Amino acid sequence: MPIINVSVTGKPDAGLSAAIAKDITEITATYLRKDPTITAVAVNYIDPQHWFAGGRSLAEHGTNTFWLDIKVVDGTNTKLELEAYLKAIFDAFGRLLGGVHEESYALVHEVPAAAYGYGGKSQEFRFISGRLKAA
Repeated sequence: MPIINVSVTGKPDAGLSAAIAKDITEITATYLRKDPTITAVAVNYIDPQHWFAGGRSLAEHGTNTFWLDIKVVDGTNTKLELEAYLKAIFDAFGRLLGGVHEESYALVHEVPAAAYGYGGKSQEFRFISGRLKAA
């Protein structure tokens, strides 16, 4: 279950959005062990004239950039997994966008299981329910 919000420079492109969602879902499953069947990805586009790095627009830089924001339950990944994930994300966007500005960012929010969920149930509830069923 993570929810992943992605912003990229450029004009809306359904094909690129689908490629981003596919690659990011696969990377998230591989590096963070998140179930791809319940991973949600939302892609937003921002005109490079309206995205700035170092005080200059990305249009001026002549490059692309991205911002990825993902929420996962705290304690479910190690520092090494997170490090590998961030590297894989940066590499993927380099391929997807044809190179990216160094000031492209990804943030993994580790949130409490009791405060995060889907379908009206928290991840804490799902964890406890699963443990009780296994007992």
